[in-house]
Amino acid sequence: MARMRKNEGRGPLYRLYISRLRRRMPATVPHHVAMMIDGNRRWARQLGFDSAAHGHRAGAAKMHEFLRWCDDLGIEVVSLYLLSNDNLVKRDSRELQDLLEIIAELAAELSHEPNWRVKHVGRADGLPTELAEVLHEATERTRGHDGLHVNLAVGYGGRSEIVDAVRSIIAKHDQSGGSLEELAASLTPEQIGEHLYTGGQADPDLVIRTSGEQRLSDFLLWQSAHSEFYFVEALGPDLREVDFLRAIRDFAARDRRFGQ
Repeated sequence: MARMRKNEGRGPLYRLYISRLRRRMPATVPHHVAMMIDGNRRWARQLGFDSAAHGHRAGAAKMHEFLRWCDDLGIEVVSLYLLSNDNLVKRDSRELQDLLEIIAELAAELSHEPNWRVKHVGRADGLPTELAEVLHEATERTRGHDGLHVNLAVGYGGRSEIVDAVRSIIAKHDQSGGSLEELAASLTPEQIGEHLYTGGQADPDLVIRTSGEQRLSDFLLWQSAHSEFYFVEALGPDLREVDFLRAIRDFAARDRRFGQ
């Protein structure tokens, strides 16, 4: 089944359909899209590969392609969920090592895209030194760029992010000599938001997840409070541009209430 999906999208009818979808795209697109790439291991298994690394590498290539789709459509911020804190302790050691190398390669590639800005979101201290350095270099190399902003969630956990934000607020308040009572009285959601890894960025308008799974998996828990969600049946490496454009079209047709 995965092989059939992989071969879709190469014929003239598909290209014609994609062209028509592009022409009919809504004038307003999401400002910030978050992507949960899932199903890489299943993709590799279905195609008979003896290693999940084949799936992770195909998934990384697809995410690079996905970012180009977003850039072409005028989306300004994209957050990619590449490696969770749980992955760091629960994945098979051989698979994890392959995945860390693939993520490092992807980060380096993205940092050389013209005008794209790459930012690592997550805990660097829990990552291997080599990967942490690559992510830091990608962030620094692209810091002044004003094109597509790409958040790479690596060594990331939504709960950990909130804990780190609160710790940062407490430390800053303590340095100013304030009391705990004053902090408790003044603490606001906006203040916590400013101290998240994505501080200063708009929250995601749309969260997309591949492989048919319908859960957040500790991704952007705080930021996605009012996000729209779209779940794609395709496994990560099989994601097509038509799937992406349908997600954008579906998003545009929704009535966003923001808790009202």
